Amino acid sequence: MARTQPQKRATVHDVAAAAGVSRGTVSRVLNGGYVSAASRAAIEAAIADVGYVPNTAARNLVRRRSQAVGFLTLEPHSLLLEDPNIGAIMLGANEELSIADHQMVSLVVDSARDTERVARYLSGGFVDGAIVVSARTHDPITRVIGALGLPATFVGHPPDLSRDTPWVGIDNAGSARALVTRLAAGGRRRIGMIAAALDRDSGADRLAGFRAALGDRFDAGLVAEVPLYDYASGVKGMRELLSREPAIDGVFAASDAVAAGALEVLRDAGRAVPADVGLVGFDDSSWALRTQPPLSTVHQPAREVGAVAADLVLRQINGDHPDPVVLPSPIVWRDSA
Repeated sequence: MARTQPQKRATVHDVAAAAGVSRGTVSRVLNGGYVSAASRAAIEAAIADVGYVPNTAARNLVRRRSQAVGFLTLEPHSLLLEDPNIGAIMLGANEELSIADHQMVSLVVDSARDTERVARYLSGGFVDGAIVVSARTHDPITRVIGALGLPATFVGHPPDLSRDTPWVGIDNAGSARALVTRLAAGGRRRIGMIAAALDRDSGADRLAGFRAALGDRFDAGLVAEVPLYDYASGVKGMRELLSREPAIDGVFAASDAVAAGALEVLRDAGRAVPADVGLVGFDDSSWALRTQPPLSTVHQPAREVGAVAADLVLRQINGDHPDPVVLPSPIVWRDSA
């Protein structure tokens, strides 16, 4: 029995012949260049007729493009599963990259060894750009990206970030100030804060907003510093605040996960929320609706943050120089304060 010969793969030559144009004109269409509307229509029809499928890998090799963008999360591995914001940012970024036919590569940096490994990966040409989440002040990854000249967008703005590097985020200080001002307006007199992640701009800015809202009433002894935006940190921080000031009647937790941990400690201590203690969080994440009562908080548009971060990276890859983007972050007032 005769073997069936495999069908020959259509080439650019076939498309050019079918469309009645040169191979160069076909290449300009495939690479996003300018051609007349009539020529573009003829080439697109020819592509459909001959069944041409672009060889993306070969084209990217010529253009020195990987068609991939790294998503770098500078957090402990455990926090990736607990923090719904990171997942939402990732989904938003992936959606935007998928529309642009780019692959997202997730990279977690949780140690010096991770930093070295990821630095080697970034310098190997495996990605065309990077989205960086949770960079600290003087973070080694920030220096690596700057040295490589890699197109990058940061979620947040570390103080040492180059002015040429775009970022996307919210007004953490202004939002925290507005939230705590409203908490204080409800008659709360002894207001404390569980201040998380002070080595990041988001944590430092939220503390600054808390301090600005209280003015002369600010008491540094009612600030409990904790390392992470997680439930366990909320438990630790609330226990510390109660030991310092048993009569505390207001608490600003630096995230909703932190607030949820604080709520457990207050309940165990016999302090009712909001009757005895007004409690507010930050992020408007799924944690805010899982607690009883639901949390008053600040809405962080995490999915939109991810989408904008991806858009800013893609624009840089294509030669643009976009400005930073600050997204709105309104207060969501519920029953916890």
